[in-house]
Amino acid sequence: MPFEIKASEKAKRTVNPIRAIVDKVLAGPPSTCPLKRIPLSLGDPTHFGNLLPPSLLTSSLQDCASSHKFDGYVPAFGCPNLRKSVAESFSSENVKYTDDDVVVASGCSGALELLLTGLLNPGQNILVPKPGFPLYEVIAVSHGSAVKYYDLNPSENWNVDLNSLESAFDENTVGVLINNPSNPCGSVFDKSHLKLIMQVCEKHKAVVIGDEVYGGMVFEGSEYNSLAEVSAEMGGTVPVVSCSGMAKQYLVPGMRVGWLTFYGPGLEELKGGVKSLSQVVLGACHLAQEASSRALDDGCEEFKKELNLKLQTQAGALESGLKGCHGLTVIKPEGAMYTMVKINVEEFKDIPNDIEFTKMLLDEKNVFALPGTCFGIENFFRAVYCAPVEMLEEAGVRIKEFCEDHKK
Repeated sequence: MPFEIKASEKAKRTVNPIRAIVDKVLAGPPSTCPLKRIPLSLGDPTHFGNLLPPSLLTSSLQDCASSHKFDGYVPAFGCPNLRKSVAESFSSENVKYTDDDVVVASGCSGALELLLTGLLNPGQNILVPKPGFPLYEVIAVSHGSAVKYYDLNPSENWNVDLNSLESAFDENTVGVLINNPSNPCGSVFDKSHLKLIMQVCEKHKAVVIGDEVYGGMVFEGSEYNSLAEVSAEMGGTVPVVSCSGMAKQYLVPGMRVGWLTFYGPGLEELKGGVKSLSQVVLGACHLAQEASSRALDDGCEEFKKELNLKLQTQAGALESGLKGCHGLTVIKPEGAMYTMVKINVEEFKDIPNDIEFTKMLLDEKNVFALPGTCFGIENFFRAVYCAPVEMLEEAGVRIKEFCEDHKK
């Protein structure tokens, strides 16, 4: 009898829904379009080579490697220097972190996985935004738990629909995930709106889970407010666990340095559980942790200002190109690296939905964007504006031609 080694039930539950959707977009014969592909789908800011990390971080990595002081194993929940640097960098007059409040992980996604594994039991759920990053659901379902959705309102620049949030709670809800600035929307919540969200969480005694990996990546006219800071201003009664890291703000997703910070009451058992889980697999590379510590200690403020200006310029170039397109409605991004564009399918003669739109756009114009269905919302597409301005302008030209070709 031949061997037949079966996968675990957890493995069978672990499915990223984006893959199936993207496979539909890529289905069929290869595109015969002679134009060079423009990938507006990639959430990797380093892909095009126009956005580089701060020189201090690069030189710190080189120094750490040549010193041979950081070749060995790293403590399970993070090297002391990095935990101290994170605590100091994210503390303020109202929020005081110590090293003990920081757990380092393999990237922000690894930090999310650690946190949700430590928080969720089978049958419990967390509330997550729609549209939103699909990894939240992947992790929760993998552990036999679930997510429930609350709506973001495109007509209000993707603010949370508070009635939708309120109605999503049930007896098994243990937390609310807030992603600010947003992937995929590129929106930034103002402080007054965050306080309204916090009030709902306090009412239901739900821990706030902050995906703040894009924290600080905001454009002129918008302001980033950390969730812990907002909680502190409201009296510090709402517990907040925030996930962040080096990937996007410092342009080094390949370094895989992320962390969790714990603020507020009632978190000691959860924090202890997460630290226990961190011992299963050691986190980020020791060299990368030490170099990240030096970058955080420096602050790299000039680098961050320049990065935000570049991203705002690139966002403006893409937005300008898309604004003139038949059948599309552009919602102005306020930060992060993304914008969500509404597809008014009733204005096209042969495009029934967002999946067909992105598939046909790829086939005919070799512009690759992700359909909104990947993020839980139909008849939108997400575009990333990390490419150089001239490439984004060319994308706008091609998309405009495509929309003209298919308009009613």
